[in-house]
Amino acid sequence: MKIATYNVNGVNGRLPVLLRWLEETKPDVACLQELKAPQEKFPEQAIRDTGYTPIWHGQKSWNGVAILSRSGDIQEVRRVLPGDPNDEHSRYIEAIADGITVGCLYLPNGNPAPGPKFDYKLQWFDRFIAHAEELFASGKPVVLAGDYNVIPTEFDAYKPERWVEDALFRPETRAAFNTLLKQGWTDALRKLYPDETIYTFWDYFRDAYSRNAGLRIDHFLLSAGLDNRLTSAGVDRHVRGWEKSSDHGPVWIVLND
Repeated sequence: MKIATYNVNGVNGRLPVLLRWLEETKPDVACLQELKAPQEKFPEQAIRDTGYTPIWHGQKSWNGVAILSRSGDIQEVRRVLPGDPNDEHSRYIEAIADGITVGCLYLPNGNPAPGPKFDYKLQWFDRFIAHAEELFASGKPVVLAGDYNVIPTEFDAYKPERWVEDALFRPETRAAFNTLLKQGWTDALRKLYPDETIYTFWDYFRDAYSRNAGLRIDHFLLSAGLDNRLTSAGVDRHVRGWEKSSDHGPVWIVLND
C-alpha cells in the first residue's frame, strides 16, 4: 500500500501538476494540504476522473486539507482537530482508508515568532499531541501524514544556523515534535534513511531548488506495528522542478500487507 502526502500550495492553480503526479505515481492514498480553496471550489470531478475518491475540508484563500483514495475505500472520521470548538482553520482531516486510519494535517507555520501566530502554532500542536496519544493508545494502525512545519533536527535543514529564530526550528517547536515521537510514533523516512540528507521543501527564492537548499518539514509518523510493515519511502523531488509546481515535493511510503 502506497501512501503519499503533498502540500499542493493551491489545488486549483496547480491542478495540472497534481493530476500529472497522481497519474505518474498512482499512490493508493494521497493526503493533500494547503488547498487554498473554499469547500465548493475543490476540483472534485477532476480528481474523480483520475480514479480517486476524495474527501476534503476547504477554506477560502488559506489552509485546506484532503484525503484521496484510489480504491474508493474511504470513510471520513473527522474534519476538525479536537480541543478548540472556536478554531475555524481547515488544518486536519481523518479517515479510514483500506483499513488504516490516516490523519492528514497542515500544522500552523507560526511566523513571526515570538508572537500570536507562534502561540497559535504551539496551542494547535498541543491539541494534536493529545489527539495523537488517543490514536496511538487505540492500538489501531495509524498514519499521521502532512506538512508539520517542523524542522526536527539540524540535519533536516540546509544551513540550519539560518533557521534558529524561525518558528519551524525554535526549541519549543522541536520539543513538541519530540513529545509526539516519545508517544511511540516512528518517523518513517528517518527509520529507513537515518543518515541521508532528505528535503521536502525548497523555497521559490534564491534558486533554492537547483542548489538543493531545502528543508525536511513534511513527515510520516507510524503507529506501533506499522513500522514493521514499512518497506520503502521517498520524496518525488523531480515534481518540485515541474513548471508552476508547489514549493513542496510529494513524500511517500510503502507498507506491505
